[in-house]
Amino acid sequence: MPRTIEEINKKIVNGEANIFTAEEIKDSIKNEGKLSFNDVDVVTTGTCGIMSGTAAIFHISVTKPGVFQKARKVYLNGVPAFPGPCPNELLGSIDLIVHGTEHSIKNHHYGGGFLFKDILNGEKIDLELEAIDGAKFEKKITLEDIQRAQLLGTRMAFKNYTAFINPKNDVVNSIFNGIPMKGGFDQFTFSGCGELNPIQNNVSQTLIKQGTKILLNGAKGMVIGSGTRSSDLKPNLMLTADMLQMSGEYVGGFKTGAGSEIYDSIAIPLPILNEKIFKEVQILNSDIPLTIADIHGRHLPLSETNYGVVWDGRDERPAFNFNSFNEKDNENIKESCPTNAINENGTIDLDKCFGCGLCVHLSKNTTYTMNIGSLNFDIDDKSFNVPITCRQSDIQRARKIAIKLKQLIGEGEFEL
Repeated sequence: MPRTIEEINKKIVNGEANIFTAEEIKDSIKNEGKLSFNDVDVVTTGTCGIMSGTAAIFHISVTKPGVFQKARKVYLNGVPAFPGPCPNELLGSIDLIVHGTEHSIKNHHYGGGFLFKDILNGEKIDLELEAIDGAKFEKKITLEDIQRAQLLGTRMAFKNYTAFINPKNDVVNSIFNGIPMKGGFDQFTFSGCGELNPIQNNVSQTLIKQGTKILLNGAKGMVIGSGTRSSDLKPNLMLTADMLQMSGEYVGGFKTGAGSEIYDSIAIPLPILNEKIFKEVQILNSDIPLTIADIHGRHLPLSETNYGVVWDGRDERPAFNFNSFNEKDNENIKESCPTNAINENGTIDLDKCFGCGLCVHLSKNTTYTMNIGSLNFDIDDKSFNVPITCRQSDIQRARKIAIKLKQLIGEGEFEL
């Protein structure tokens, strides 16, 4: 018998709801489990990856009222922040919009994503303000100095992404790879958490809509509606949540061949209302296509694989082998690490690590090892084997936020 959201919420309140993560559903299927529609009330899905359309709106006190009329330029750790839209004249406080992809004027490899993580981790932030009369003010701020902060994702949690290779004999600086991508079919980069991804588990798009409650970087938020550039073929979402309630472990910067980007983590609950929805959440990585395109343009598809090839059986984090460590060779790896997870002594800061695999690709020996896999495919009657060299989605963070959402629902702290 079909059920309603109201019926499921009642079970949540009474502590009787049967809640599974998307991964638990897939594991049951792979292990020939016998879960049925009647056994499942809610499935929590998750994704984590580069999400360029991320911005934050801040309200920050800078001086006492009356000291300056209004701000003309503002920088946070060198990252340009755009004053307004409210001018806040003579109040000493400012409204700001900061893009997650905005680069610091002092460091091209530091930007909005790194700034947001630093703020949420309680780091001191350098605020520089130039007023319309030219007066300049500097102040150290922390999370406690920010009265209001709202994160907005204009396009997030795409159902389907594109993977990239470079078939030409040049070098392309692109946000779709952690480093400039050399030609010659020797690098493969992709995004997407496959069978854990929210929209992928609701292909009919009947559940995730305006007003749907979510977790965004660990904070309770909601779906505003369809994201920019969303379409029936490639749907994505516009999301928002209170940034002051977020956790720095789920959001951060990611250096690419074209400068700093930002990653976010999202979890969305799917109420299992009927047999059709229950069947949708059983989708596996091997069922989900992944288009391979020319890095010179997303409109140039070359071949196709599936998420089973890029995720199933792969390691999620690299291992560090101290006996192979060479300080001189490690310098380039340390500087190239997209999330600055490589320490001076070569060890990996697992709290910062994204599992992208770039350190393995750049390592000249066995200092960093990880089974990240490779792709076999044909283009123009020619066969190629290309190693996966950079993952721009993090399956561990996707799993972690899906588990967090499951726990909140199970504790009665999150209703649908």
